Amino acid sequence: MRVDDLEAALGLSQAVHWPHRLTDWRFAFELGGGLVAERDGEVVATAMSWPWGETHATLGLVIVDPRLQGRRIGLRLMQALLDGLEGRTVLLHATAEGRGLYERLGFVRTGEVRQHQGQASSAPLMALDRDWRLRPSNVGDLPALVALDARARGMPRDALVRGLYAEAQTVVLDHDGERRGFAMLRRFGRGLIIGPVVAPDEQGAKALIAHLVGLNAGKFVRIDVDFDSGLTEWLEELGLPRVDGPTEMIRGDVPEPTPGVRRFALATQALG
Repeated sequence: MRVDDLEAALGLSQAVHWPHRLTDWRFAFELGGGLVAERDGEVVATAMSWPWGETHATLGLVIVDPRLQGRRIGLRLMQALLDGLEGRTVLLHATAEGRGLYERLGFVRTGEVRQHQGQASSAPLMALDRDWRLRPSNVGDLPALVALDARARGMPRDALVRGLYAEAQTVVLDHDGERRGFAMLRRFGRGLIIGPVVAPDEQGAKALIAHLVGLNAGKFVRIDVDFDSGLTEWLEELGLPRVDGPTEMIRGDVPEPTPGVRRFALATQALG
């Protein structure tokens, strides 16, 4: 994949009704790499991967022109990408249509994601225990946010967090002066997306999300949360109904987060 393929990639994502803007494709491309399939000089399929550290990677934006699906184009792209990721644990989020393909390639289910989106309602502020507070982030927080994300995800994703920070509104959860969580909000697709969200517990995650939703009530907001996050019913009360439920899959060893911090929401389904 080259930068001049991104216009064609955008066309493919529009053909399958994915919401990505050209800006979203460019952001993903700057963080990783990918392959395209061509027919008569026309890009008809894409697949991308993003290496994190020395031992992990995520894979996504696997799209085949609807006119050419069923011809094993996606399988060949995936095999070629995975050849370049040999020795790494690879994670992805599968649509219902793609799950069978990934299982044939050795991926196994590890969980589910709930995609919530809609016109956000005004969110009541969540009460925090004593010595806990929310505050806007500043550039001095960035090393700590990178470290929190790595602990919550079980792998380092420095470039992702730094790239998101440059264009996101970020709020930090502090406990007695120590950074314990954060959430980011930025433009994506049809409107705004919240993620990643990292917090020590459900109460902290709700406080971070409610703050960002409250600042953007009436706007189109999306958030992709882990199924076992405990947030699904609460998000629906905020005017963000569930619209999709992709499967989280992995090939290799499952990353081990550090106890006391966890990821509640993804950056995007492709990036993880």
